[in-house]
Amino acid sequence: MIDVEKLVRPNIQKLKPYTSARDSHLNGILLDANENSLGSVIENNLELNRYPDPAQTALRTKLGDLLSIPSNRLFFGVGSDEIIDLLIRIFCEPVVDNVLIPEPTYGMYKVSSDINNVSSREIPLDEEFQPDINAILKKVDEKTKIVFLCSPNNPTGNVLDKNKIERLLKSFKGIVVIDEAYIDFDYTKSFQDLVEQNNNLILLRTFSKAWGLAGVRCGYCIAGEKVINYLFKVKAPYNMNKLTADAILHALDNVEKKSSFIELLKSERERVSTELKSLEIVEKVFPSSANFVLFKISNAKNVYNKLADNGIIIRDRSSQLNLDDCLRVSIGTREENDKFLKTLKSIV
Repeated sequence: MIDVEKLVRPNIQKLKPYTSARDSHLNGILLDANENSLGSVIENNLELNRYPDPAQTALRTKLGDLLSIPSNRLFFGVGSDEIIDLLIRIFCEPVVDNVLIPEPTYGMYKVSSDINNVSSREIPLDEEFQPDINAILKKVDEKTKIVFLCSPNNPTGNVLDKNKIERLLKSFKGIVVIDEAYIDFDYTKSFQDLVEQNNNLILLRTFSKAWGLAGVRCGYCIAGEKVINYLFKVKAPYNMNKLTADAILHALDNVEKKSSFIELLKSERERVSTELKSLEIVEKVFPSSANFVLFKISNAKNVYNKLADNGIIIRDRSSQLNLDDCLRVSIGTREENDKFLKTLKSIV
């Protein structure tokens, strides 16, 4: 096990976090936080005139029960993006330290690093879009604090090889972050079982995809207790508002609906992939364990623009490393997918 404390920035170790009124009391005659005791202009039962629970107690307890994880291993953020930013702030000294980002992958790892003035070292995934562990370890130095990975990877859709991840965890003495935003679409491939044995492993999750709550902006991470404690130390006092918390608590009561979404999206994903493979102009359709499909097509930028002209908006990923002429389409409703396929066929 790695001593996570030694990886934390010295000023964060010494940081005295802000103590909010609700850190000490959530109930009683609350005259301590300069709230409006008369109530809220919005009528509901959430007591929006009062600050939310900064410890995220109800959220962590309910999700912990669902995932069979102790609540002290969970932290909620304003989307996974907030957690990415917090992790960089906790572990990376600006200007001094660096992070490693195997590409192509989700763009916010680099953006968050740039915002925090932390150097990001990009290294190609191999031909199967798997991390090249030898290349990663050669690129690592004593100032490399985090390796960011995504599984299923965005935008390629593939799940990362568990043997490679285990080797990385054994060989790299820093933090390994695996973004599992799309893991609900292939949950058997989660790395959740490795968190208990590897206190330098952090898993990111989100409610934006399978749960259908992108507009709520809520993500969470699974990590060792020390990492979770540091996240609470540096976060904004009330980062999870009551409206978001209420939506998530209701969502956790409706796992069956999420499961039905997953099955429908997976079925449509296979249908869209099959249809794409039938088109001569499509050079390759990449296997996907997510709710999107990456495909390589001749004149990708032109195809993308013509689809947009017809009101079909997908993503052009051809500017990313090793993704020349590649487009990514999210799986929509059956009707949306039919319109996409019909329009694509008319274009090509």
